[in-house]
Amino acid sequence: MGGVAGYNGDLTQQRVSIKQLRPAVNLNLKYNSGDYVNFRVGLGYGRIGADDKNNTNASLKRRNLNFKSDIIELNLIAELSVFDPETYISSPYIFGGVGVFYFNPFTYDNNNKKTYLHPLSTEGEGLKEFPDRKKYSLIQACIPVGIGWKMPLNDKWDISYEFGYRITFTDYLDDVSKTYVNLNILALERGPKAAELSYRGSRPFPGPVQRGNPAIKDIYYFGGIKLSTSLSNLFNRNQGY
Repeated sequence: MGGVAGYNGDLTQQRVSIKQLRPAVNLNLKYNSGDYVNFRVGLGYGRIGADDKNNTNASLKRRNLNFKSDIIELNLIAELSVFDPETYISSPYIFGGVGVFYFNPFTYDNNNKKTYLHPLSTEGEGLKEFPDRKKYSLIQACIPVGIGWKMPLNDKWDISYEFGYRITFTDYLDDVSKTYVNLNILALERGPKAAELSYRGSRPFPGPVQRGNPAIKDIYYFGGIKLSTSLSNLFNRNQGY
């Protein structure tokens, strides 16, 4: 599957924003049972990101945060055809499953140098001065859910369009979740770069105010066009392959 990836979290105001879509690819190996339910394993890659400069809310613009992250996902998914596949050649389907993914948010500092955010503890994660803020893991679980529509392209290939959300259990895809912390403590513990990238506002630091929304977890999604064929078509020389 070739398509796009996106994200929804503390740096976005819309569920799906055209401005923050980026390329993605997925590779699946599927078992067709011939019944309503099929099973597949998949490996996906996509880049997500967002920038406060694209938000319409003035306070979010002044926050001036941004990030990007590569996502690598491994999943196990069940597809359920809406119509009887023995009767209808073309059919919508829904899917759901489980997965694990790796992410690592980064940004560019004031000198335009690429900098990974996880080691900097920009919200005090893992520091003894903030015991309620645990260091987040870069490997997380997810629940892929979505919809698709498949139809034959010719006698060997099928084509489908698919869109799927990934429900996650982390609020740190974007390295933003709670409130700002004391920048002096952060600079002392993690260095001046941590303080610089924790608060990037256009006004003097106002003190410990809200940076993100910890009540809502981040999500990401994949969407695109999928081409599929059977392994026998790929490897059976009697059929010209």
